[in-house]
Amino acid sequence: MSKAIDKINSTAVPIDQENIDTDQIIPARFLKATSRDGFGDNLFRDWRYNSDNTPKKDFVLNDPTYSGKILVGGANFGCGSSREHAAWAIKDAGFDVVVSSFFADIFKNNALNNFLLPVTVSETFLQKIFAAIRKDPATRIEVNLETQTISLPTGESETFEINNYKKTCLLNGYDDIDYLLSIRDEIGQFEKTNSLNS
Repeated sequence: MSKAIDKINSTAVPIDQENIDTDQIIPARFLKATSRDGFGDNLFRDWRYNSDNTPKKDFVLNDPTYSGKILVGGANFGCGSSREHAAWAIKDAGFDVVVSSFFADIFKNNALNNFLLPVTVSETFLQKIFAAIRKDPATRIEVNLETQTISLPTGESETFEINNYKKTCLLNGYDDIDYLLSIRDEIGQFEKTNSLNS
């Protein structure tokens, strides 16, 4: 299955709360597994379930009104400990994009390394996204990695920044090794040219 991300047009799941830390995203007691699979079941575990494992009806991930491949969170998303499992859990739960007005640096890098696109928007545009979803949960948001834009159905849009190397990897579904293999001819030519000049 391709891991590449280009254009995502999807409904979104809103969690309008700031400072969502990695322990809330995936509690520490679930970090024992070494495989990336299955973490999505425990995404926001303590917010989603009561102590008897019954779903909390008022939490957005338990509300069938909201679904999609885009998770929208408040400012300072992914703060706290550096656990990569947070990105694993979000990706395993079916999300390809996370939108916020600010991401913790380590979470952002972990997300990019796991084919989860973190899209940073202005606080003003973030609030427009939340308002649009509240008004109509069927609102579709378009994220275009090639043009680095995120758009609402109203036509309002913003551009977002991304490291060029990571953009190339996401567009092509490359991890670091895949990327090196993709440029092996250029590497070979560089080595050949430099050996002739030495």
